[in-house]
Amino acid sequence: MAAFYTYLISSLPMLQFGSIPGFSSERFLAMCRDLIPEKDWRVLDLCSRETLLEHDSGQPTLKQWLEFETGLRNELVKVRASRKKIDPAKYLRRDGYSESSLYHIAINSHRIPSLVDAEKFLDQQKWLKLEELSFGHYFDLDALIIYCLKLRILWRWENIARADKQDQLARVLES
Repeated sequence: MAAFYTYLISSLPMLQFGSIPGFSSERFLAMCRDLIPEKDWRVLDLCSRETLLEHDSGQPTLKQWLEFETGLRNELVKVRASRKKIDPAKYLRRDGYSESSLYHIAINSHRIPSLVDAEKFLDQQKWLKLEELSFGHYFDLDALIIYCLKLRILWRWENIARADKQDQLARVLES
């Protein structure tokens, strides 16, 4: 089965932050379905879901990603709570890790005046973390997990770009 990882990964288009994804997460999962073991496919399916933070597959790369994501969210909570002068303790998750670099990412994103630009900055930092996690993983499950997570980031921005902004503004103003 390992030979199929090489075939599958080498057939995937390269992803770059800010580019338009070549296909959907559903198509990616369909491509992987028959070429990787079922247990590995279930991990990929988990990666494609919005509720990823609520699951633990035990997969090391995915665990590192979830710790990073949770740590970053915790740092964002701390920064935002300090601005509002409230206690962040009830909003923090205990399962993340904290690094000084995460604090710097959170504070730098908070200093960006545009909310969209701040979100883009956070996603760029997440992309860089995924690049870091990909080191040494070229033709294995870890490479597919990282690819899937990157695909989710790209589709998030594609959906933002395609959104009918006038319609959304009208809905917000009505409520």
